Amino acid sequence: MEKAWIALLSLMLVLVPLRFDGVSAKPVKTNVALWNAVKPLETTVSFLNSGAHPDDERSDFLAYLSRGLGVKTSSLIANRGEGGQNEIGDELDNALGIIRSREMIEAAKITGVKAYHLSETTSDPIYDFGFSKTPEETLEKWGEQLTYERLIRFIRTYQPDILMPSFQNDDTQHGHHRTMTILSERAFKDAADPAIFPQQLKQGLSVWQVKKLYVPVSSADQAATSIEIGKYDPIYGMTYPQLGEQSRYLHKSQGMGSDIPAEPRQIHLDLKQSAVNIKKNKDLFAGVPYNFTEWAGKLPPSASRLKEELTDIQRKLDAVIAAYPNEKRVFSKSQTALTHLRNIRAQVKKAKLSTALKNDLLHKLSLKEEQIQAVSYVSSGLDVQATADSRILTRGQKTKVTITLKNNGKQTLKKVTAAVNVPKGWRAKTTSKSGSLAPNQAAKITYQVKVPEDTSYYQAYDGPTITANITYEYGSTKTSILEELDGTIAVLPDVALSLSPEDIVVNTADVKEEIPVTVSLKNYSQGNASAKVALNIPKNWKVHPKKTTVSFNEKLEEKQVTFTLTPPKTIQNGDYQIKASATVHGKTFKSTIQEISYDHIGTFYYQYPAAIDTAAFELLMPASLKVGYIDSGFDKVADYLSNAGLAITKLTPADLAEADLSQYDTIVTGIRAYLSREDLKANNARLLQYVENGGHLVVQYHKPGDGWDAMTTAPYPLTLGNPSIRWRVTDEKAAVNVLKPESPLFNYPNKITAADWENWVQERGLYFPMKWDPSFETFISMADPNEAPFDGGILMAKYGKGTYLYTNLVLYRQIQGQVPGGYRIMTNLISYGSK
Repeated sequence: MEKAWIALLSLMLVLVPLRFDGVSAKPVKTNVALWNAVKPLETTVSFLNSGAHPDDERSDFLAYLSRGLGVKTSSLIANRGEGGQNEIGDELDNALGIIRSREMIEAAKITGVKAYHLSETTSDPIYDFGFSKTPEETLEKWGEQLTYERLIRFIRTYQPDILMPSFQNDDTQHGHHRTMTILSERAFKDAADPAIFPQQLKQGLSVWQVKKLYVPVSSADQAATSIEIGKYDPIYGMTYPQLGEQSRYLHKSQGMGSDIPAEPRQIHLDLKQSAVNIKKNKDLFAGVPYNFTEWAGKLPPSASRLKEELTDIQRKLDAVIAAYPNEKRVFSKSQTALTHLRNIRAQVKKAKLSTALKNDLLHKLSLKEEQIQAVSYVSSGLDVQATADSRILTRGQKTKVTITLKNNGKQTLKKVTAAVNVPKGWRAKTTSKSGSLAPNQAAKITYQVKVPEDTSYYQAYDGPTITANITYEYGSTKTSILEELDGTIAVLPDVALSLSPEDIVVNTADVKEEIPVTVSLKNYSQGNASAKVALNIPKNWKVHPKKTTVSFNEKLEEKQVTFTLTPPKTIQNGDYQIKASATVHGKTFKSTIQEISYDHIGTFYYQYPAAIDTAAFELLMPASLKVGYIDSGFDKVADYLSNAGLAITKLTPADLAEADLSQYDTIVTGIRAYLSREDLKANNARLLQYVENGGHLVVQYHKPGDGWDAMTTAPYPLTLGNPSIRWRVTDEKAAVNVLKPESPLFNYPNKITAADWENWVQERGLYFPMKWDPSFETFISMADPNEAPFDGGILMAKYGKGTYLYTNLVLYRQIQGQVPGGYRIMTNLISYGSK
């Protein structure tokens, strides 16, 4: 993915960019990959940006640090963004977390930043449970001890010189953001205290004192230092903020990224804590050794020889940079520098230095060794392609891994090897031997890899399953680099089961005798396979057939079987579960594999139990109600309501433009439909005409920027709350005050009671309207603790002969979460006027 971006950027550079001084910048012949490798040799500084969610990274500033200065820069993000919204598909929760995690990793490659997370697995305690207004609530749900231990462990491992949380700790910020700022500020001292999490020290970590902690502020008068980051870089053909926006475009599920002009931009930083004496020096790096020459100045007089060596190695590193873009000279000088640096590391290990200084130096030298080897690899011209015959593996399977090496450089590389790294317990055998590669010469190395029967299944947040370790020698210097195989290599069950519907509602007011369930099976094993499929049902339920068998002739083949469920006529209100299983080769499999594939991130998998969550409750609905649904692609409400028994028709663009809308008693828009459906915006006047002629329109929540016009989208002025961060009720248990209990909205066809507001998930409402025309009536009010209530959760107005209803209640999460009240309230909103 990174190589693809570099290739794209190289094509972009044929255009004539403009600097922000208005002067056409002369196109520069560049080797972006080589520059990305050599630039970090300029400095030893490491910088860590902490945040809560993927996309919290300060992309413009990080691009300046990493690409502009060569600073080793990383982002540490708490969770995976599971509680966010999805603007490219209908994945939510853990599946969305996988998307957002990968988007951040790909985005970080553009800015040269390494992305890390405190959250370690799906459904990790450090989970994005939705918007939080307080750090107290956040830490209660994440677990303060767990979160802080992981943060301290990371700081002691990564050893940043400078730490910068992304956000201020103030009440305008998301509680998750504030939490990471509070913990980062606390960790500044605690990571250096051996009494804090001492078990980490017993496990081999050392205490670490961050040198400085900054927090971004909005203006220069609040700042300890202000830095101009809007500089034009001829290597990338854009400014650093523009480069940052290129990375943000990869946060597609969040709708990030924008085209910005090349113009000055400053970042303002407040120095919150410092462990170094900087006097009045406001420079970002004041007090922090910037390169090995400055490290030499920190050594005692007794280490005069080592001082000279450190000064000399920095000269050699600078010479590598100066050799750019001549690949042959860069390669030669990097090999010399690598040999020298390794000699210095050996000297430092033997030197009589303080423990802290020795640890610091060894850490910096180790990082620089990695960077020089990266320079050597890029400048060598060695092209490596590593592939597996099968990217999807099953337990006990064998596959062939092929590593093709071609020397596109100008020097002969000796003892070229490619070793396959596989998980513990796996076997990897090859008959290939190391050899020399002359210019234009190629070699192919193959490995036979055997997956053990007891290996773990793929987990989305684990590292690559198989990697290739490439080594070569030039002169007496050995270089080693790690390459990933093309695509995602995943060990999956022999067969996966997907169930439709995903969830079932049993309406106790009208219990169906037959509920069809389709089980889709996908064969991940090699060759022929026969699967015995069954449903495990609750007590007193019936299923037909009890078992069935399907046969597969090839890998990745898919088959479907249908079962019919019969719930008991006297079923009680409550939650039930239908589980599916398939027995193949004498082994039973009970998992769904959700394949998550997008061009900008690749293909990944989420494994979870193959089961249908079932909720039994009373849901009354008009017998002849006909509903048109304008699906946004961001929710599954139409499918869930249809499965519950409502007559739902999804309206296509052609329907909106040409069909007779009067055939529908009610039309409903999916969440944020004005963002995803250009045809909706284009035909909004037809919808308003539908209302004026007597129709009932229900519009679910939107963000202010979702193509919503406060004056013209609704029949009367309706302004959505902005900044949206303030216009929400996040406490899913917040008390709801029904302002017009006599309204049909709360009485027909279902009698809405306090029970319907119970057991909600994640939040009550988002993006409450902040202003509306007097024509709208209000029906409910609610508030988060210690806040003034919002009364715009349901707004409805008469327009002509019909009615227009806007609700920002998060009903889609309740419906997709099988919350009975969500179904009942939505059904009432849809049914208004049909009595």
